[in-house]
Amino acid sequence: MANPPIVKPIDYADASPEVRAVYDDIMATRKTDWINNFWKVLAHDPAQLKRVWESLKAVMAPGALDPLTKELIYVAVSATNGCEYCSYSHTAAARAKGMSEAMLMELLAVVGMANETNRLANGLRPQVDAAFLPKG
Repeated sequence: MANPPIVKPIDYADASPEVRAVYDDIMATRKTDWINNFWKVLAHDPAQLKRVWESLKAVMAPGALDPLTKELIYVAVSATNGCEYCSYSHTAAARAKGMSEAMLMELLAVVGMANETNRLANGLRPQVDAAFLPKG
């Protein structure tokens, strides 16, 4: 059995008008009829709920990176940070945007390699090569 949340999730029916407004925007933006548990526990702080949602909505909106690439980055960072919830939720989102099992496995191989070489470079502290520095 999974560990229980630290705070009880706030369902739509029990939410304040301020929280319901954010929930409504989440559902409209995502074209869904439910709110996931991350938002429900964050709802204990309505100002933070709104701030995090607005930031996430802006960052994940269409831009120079396509939606699948953004989800893949989210999966990579979530795996590195050890966030079970975000690993599951953003893997599901990436799959919905076209990620295959082969893509997931390759992504995680790159994440693992990057973590290994980052730790080696941090430990060994080589000087950054001039060829890697921005030209300005």
